[in-house]
Amino acid sequence: MNSTKLELTVGIFMLIGILCLGYLSIKLGKMELWGGNYYRVAAQFDSVSGLKQGARIEVAGVEVGAVERIALEKQSGDRAEVTLKIKDGTKLPDDVIASVRTSGIIGDKFIMLKPGGSDRLLKDGSKIRETESAIDIEELVSKFIHGNVD
Repeated sequence: MNSTKLELTVGIFMLIGILCLGYLSIKLGKMELWGGNYYRVAAQFDSVSGLKQGARIEVAGVEVGAVERIALEKQSGDRAEVTLKIKDGTKLPDDVIASVRTSGIIGDKFIMLKPGGSDRLLKDGSKIRETESAIDIEELVSKFIHGNVD
């Protein structure tokens, strides 16, 4: 009887430990099990070279979301369409400008949003009209070397 009680206590302790480890893994890994509180907006760029799914989205240096999906635009197929997942508390005017930027010397790409002055806000499913594509360093160096700098 005493042995059964000890085994039950150890089993409960192990179960609590495994649940705590799972919770910490999810929180530290920034995973979302139930979707989180986000709204999605789309933006079209001429080039998103180097941008990856899961890249951060910043407003004034503060992370407000992540890139959810990158695909070719359905109609013309010559532009990239990026789906941005923005945290619910973030209010963005509909004249916001989305830019693909490089972070640090390593060159991680992220989306920087510059809010405009409009009173109307972006809602779930909205499209960002103003975008700035990624700067292609290789192309700039090539133009400079070959004397085609404008």
